[in-house]
Order: sequence, then C-alpha cells, then structure tokens
Amino acid sequence: MHYFEYATKDTTLYEMSASMNTGQDEILEVRKDMNADGSVVNVSRALVKFDLTYVSKSISSGLITSGSLTKFYLNLYDANSSQLNVSQTLYGYPTSQSWDNGSGKYLYSPIVEDGAGWKWKDNVTGRTQWNTISGSGGTWYSGSGYEASQSFTNEPADLRMDVTDIVWRWLHSTVPNEGFMLKRSGSIGNTDSNVDEGNTTRLGQFSFFSRETNTIYPPKLEVVWDDSKWTTGSLSALSSDNLEDMTLYMKGLREKYKESSKVKFRVVGRERYPEKTFSTTGYSTGYLTVKTLPSGSTYYQIKDAYTEDVVVPFGSGSKVSCDSTGNYFNFWMNGLQSERFYRINYKIISGSGTADETVTYFDEKHSFKVVR
Repeated sequence: MHYFEYATKDTTLYEMSASMNTGQDEILEVRKDMNADGSVVNVSRALVKFDLTYVSKSISSGLITSGSLTKFYLNLYDANSSQLNVSQTLYGYPTSQSWDNGSGKYLYSPIVEDGAGWKWKDNVTGRTQWNTISGSGGTWYSGSGYEASQSFTNEPADLRMDVTDIVWRWLHSTVPNEGFMLKRSGSIGNTDSNVDEGNTTRLGQFSFFSRETNTIYPPKLEVVWDDSKWTTGSLSALSSDNLEDMTLYMKGLREKYKESSKVKFRVVGRERYPEKTFSTTGYSTGYLTVKTLPSGSTYYQIKDAYTEDVVVPFGSGSKVSCDSTGNYFNFWMNGLQSERFYRINYKIISGSGTADETVTYFDEKHSFKVVR
C-alpha cells in the first residue's frame, strides 16, 4: 500500500537576508550563490513539515504496518533547477526547533518578516533566533538515524529521499516533529569552508515546487508498506502456459470515487482462449472460471492519466492480494489529489528467479477519477 501526506507548511531560508521570509513562495530553493572570485558565498536551505497525526493513528490501529519494513519517502518535484553541472548530494535532517511559516515571498519589497528566515525562526512579535552563537540558518538534529540523503548526477531530477529513520523517530517521540531541513552538507551558520555549502565549488541551484504551487506537484510524504494477503480457497492458479497468452480485466471498476473512499479493486486474469469442458449435464466455456495470478509477483501501478507521472510504482507496496473470490488490492483514495484521472497498470512475473522467468506488463486503460 502507498499512502501520501501533503506538506502543511514550507519555506526557504536565505543566507543573504537575516529576516526575509518566503513562506508563500511557489518554489523551494537549495541554492549556492557566489561572487566572481568565490570570496562571498550565500546559500539557502528548505524547510518542509508534514502532519503525522493520521499516520500515527493508523499505525496504532493496525491500518498501517508497524516495523522496519514500512518505509517513508520525502517527495519533491523539480521546478527548473539550474547549473547542476557537478555530481552532488542533498541531505535531509529533522529540524530541531519550531518555526513559523510566514506570509512572505522572495520578490516582495519591502521584505516580509513575519515567519522563519535565516536568523529568526518565528514572527515579529517575540522574535526568537535559531541560534545565538552563529549567523544560524536553522538548527537540526544530526548523527546516526538523523540523516537522509539523495545523490544527483549532473542534471536536475525529482527528489525521492528515503527518510524512514527520521520519521520513525518522530512517531516514537524520540524527537518532536518540526519538519525536514533540506540542504547541502554544511554547518550551522555556514562557517565550514571544507564542505559543499562553504567551499568555493560552484554547485548550481536546486528548485522544487512548494505547497503553494498551482501545479499538481506539491511536496508529499509517501508511506509504503506490504499489505498483501494470499488465501486462494478452492481456486486454482493460472499455469505458465496460460500466463503466456492471457487477458486481464477489472470487475466492478467505477468511473469515480470520493476522495475519502477506501476501495477494494478486483482484478481477473484468464487464458485468452479457455478450453471447453464437457459433462453429462452440458459444457462450460471456461470464460467465467476464476483462476489466480502468481502469488507475490503480481503488482499494480497507478499513473496520472494526463501527465503519465507514476504516482504508485511497482514494488513491495503494490502487490496484488488474493482471497477465495479472486485477486484484488486495497487502495486509499485520500492519498491522491482530487479532481484528477488515474490509470491502473499491472506487472506479472512468472517463474521468478528461474531460467524461464517472464515479466509481462498490462495497460488495459483501466481508469478512474477521484472527486471531492
């Protein structure tokens, strides 16, 4: 199963301005700006926070599996990053203090100072510095289990960072959830010239869509766990010969689903030309006989029907299940964006790990819309 939470607040901290807030900008930036000779370096860092209340309750109730096999990914979508001509790494850390989102934008003049900036973490009234020792730029927890990363190779790309360790620390109340700090390697205040933020290497500018974007690409936290079950009852399995020439269809697929729906999708695979079976009372064509798809190696994928973006990839969190009625998978619509169309594809692996292994993909144009 895949479930998504969308950011509740985000902003960018710019070293060039101690108090500028950009909490309403459509773009989050991890920048590195330098003068011609590299003697002046200014960077930026992004903050993103997600509400984990529903996730926590779902784990407590058993709706989401608790344990090391449940994974969490921070998803940010590229918004025309530039000059990334050097292989490099972005890091994610749990922010160690609370902060105000604010109502500012980068291009506002005069600047707005009612939320988090490089020096201050909250609004004008009772303003508090992130750190009183250095120029600051936010504060974060670090060390084993408090750092996530993703490497980039000379070109812009979406970010899908494995932040499992950090999120479990929040869910276990090891540290409070104050959101993610996204940055290059560097110190509080950017005072270390031996790491990416403080050295003279030109690294370019990462740009990602923020929660204020008018696109379909706001930041989201992805929860992935294996919810598959396999009980066949009296059903028999499709043979390897059946799988080589089969059709796949869905039973009871609706055109629309409410965004609060929790749906059981039924999927049926059968040989393209089933054999007739005869008895003393007549014969059966076999077209209505339900057989099971391969256990543990049948997967679904969900794509945005318009953009073709993969929302739920094939993988451990998208295995098809089986009960005595046939194959199915469960899906929560409240993790998808409403008023959009989605398409379901399938991947079936037969003879996994053997010389006769086959991998077959099915796109039968099975689609649905999520509505408010």
